[in-house]
Amino acid sequence: MLVRLTDVNKFYHGSQVLSHIHLTIEDNDRIGLIGVNGCGKSTLLRILTENELPDHITEGDGEIAYSGKTTVGYLEQMGGLDKTSTVWEEMRSVFQKLLDAQQQLHVLEQQMQKGDMSVSEEYHRLQTWFESNDGYQIDVKIRTVLGGMGFGQESYSRVISGFSGGEKTRLAIAKLLLEEPNLLILDEPTNHLDFKTVMWLEDYLRAYKGALLLVSHDRYFLDRVCTSICEIERGRLTRYKGNYTSFTQLKEAAVARQWKEYEMQQKEIAKLEDYVARNLTRASTAKSAQSRVKQLEKIERIEKPVTGQKQAKIRFTYEADPPTELLKVQGTDISVGRGEGRKILLPELSFEVRRGEKWGIIGDNGIGKSTLLKILLGQLPHQGKIRWASNVKISYFEQESTNLHPEKTVMQEIHDRVPSWTDLEVRKLLGQVRLTGENVFKPIGVLSGGERAKICFAVMMLEHGNVLVMDEPTNHLDIAMKEVIEEAMAEFGGTLLFVSHDRYLLDKVADHILELKADGAAVSQGGFTQWLEARQRADAEAAATAEPEYTQKKPKPDQTAYRSKKERARQAQARTELKALDQQLEAMQQEMDTLTEEMSDDAVCSDYQRMNEKCQRLETLRQQMEEIMEQMIELEEIAG
Repeated sequence: MLVRLTDVNKFYHGSQVLSHIHLTIEDNDRIGLIGVNGCGKSTLLRILTENELPDHITEGDGEIAYSGKTTVGYLEQMGGLDKTSTVWEEMRSVFQKLLDAQQQLHVLEQQMQKGDMSVSEEYHRLQTWFESNDGYQIDVKIRTVLGGMGFGQESYSRVISGFSGGEKTRLAIAKLLLEEPNLLILDEPTNHLDFKTVMWLEDYLRAYKGALLLVSHDRYFLDRVCTSICEIERGRLTRYKGNYTSFTQLKEAAVARQWKEYEMQQKEIAKLEDYVARNLTRASTAKSAQSRVKQLEKIERIEKPVTGQKQAKIRFTYEADPPTELLKVQGTDISVGRGEGRKILLPELSFEVRRGEKWGIIGDNGIGKSTLLKILLGQLPHQGKIRWASNVKISYFEQESTNLHPEKTVMQEIHDRVPSWTDLEVRKLLGQVRLTGENVFKPIGVLSGGERAKICFAVMMLEHGNVLVMDEPTNHLDIAMKEVIEEAMAEFGGTLLFVSHDRYLLDKVADHILELKADGAAVSQGGFTQWLEARQRADAEAAATAEPEYTQKKPKPDQTAYRSKKERARQAQARTELKALDQQLEAMQQEMDTLTEEMSDDAVCSDYQRMNEKCQRLETLRQQMEEIMEQMIELEEIAG
């Protein structure tokens, strides 16, 4: 057990946010913490990390117990970094104790070289501790994690203050991973990460030695990493075994079972109460009625199951179908800027879209996905040809919501689009996207990203486009709202072109994936899973045709030499094997030197997969060299 929460409660402004929370985190738990925005997830994390105290209702409640071995690492937004340090300095600061020990080892080595052997015992003790804590792997670990989080060698000497907010968050995650706490708490760790980095992080966390507590709206991430899901709903926490997909099934079954048990008990209670009401005043049946009263008093009442919050009702409709051959893109470039400042992101792009198809557009950050959508809409200049069919009506979702006026209220924004509507009709539409109450009178500029997105969905419902062009439609949304939009997109009978990092959405909605890459673009049929499988097959084929992996041929010991009774023969055999092992050790050292040099190459540092392979090979070589050196010690004793 790392930490245990017992009967934790929390109030804000008289309202109970967390109610009777019980949670135990064991050594290797992988817990996903979910719930609608504002349900209390961040509050629970602050309590867990002792940044906030629970409130007490009764004596003995609100207990938080940590084991003596527990170390907690918590990702705070862009926190935990010294912004005056370089990236390399900040990452190495994690290993300060090991670096100090390394420096001390050098001092002791110099003393022994001068003939002072009195420090040899201290040197041996310190070296054993240094090796057991992977002291020789510090730089390898740093390069591996930085490479995985998308930082190449060119960024190592940069000062942290010069990075963007998203980059600082990625650096904070990298530093936390290097610290290796046995309880790692991450709040929305996949924000600001592209596919490549998210998938690396998933693999890293799956192999992580400690416990994980993750808050995330990324359902694909929760599926791949988590082995249990904790949901906070109306202040209460319920834990389910399995990943997110298992959670949805278990919760549905649990709610159905709770309703059945509740309804059965209510029927039984009603039956008993009816009997009491009809028979309590009759002399002949009063005793029997009193028995029923006692029976009612003993019943442990089942609470009425919590009914989930009302879900939004979003449905995209259109009036007329366009032609089958909907869109043809031929030899189009993706570029930003004008004149001498113009930068080409992708030199040539060609594809065709047919009516009713749903295209998911993916690619690394900065490759030009959003720019492509604006080019398709005619908002940006381009080379090549873009031809839309006749009778096409496009409705566009722009992730920054620039089509909304920040000074208008929500009601005014809709009224200005349909002046003939009454307030009741406007509020009915806004109610469908779950914008209700006083929120409809707020200026759009003060709303959250999720609330602005809901207004954009309402506008799209008004426009009745037969082609929907959407840029990151599920950003800023909680899981419940994501599922609503996902369903609306899946049920839409028209054509969809959408940019997204939401792999769950891409899997459920897309029937084509357009991947933008620096060296071109690729189209594949199916959703995200089919695209990923195809990419993995291609990577495997490329690896198979590349240079063969380093191989280690172990010497075949001559067993007869060890069975010989003649000492000379034994010694001769030992000397022969020693020579072979020495040559082998020299070859392995050369390989290690080559690997270390290759790992400083920019191309390798920026490719986390190659970096991982080389790091693993380096670790394997180090272990094999240690085994060979042990063999050599034994053989030296025999050789004399």
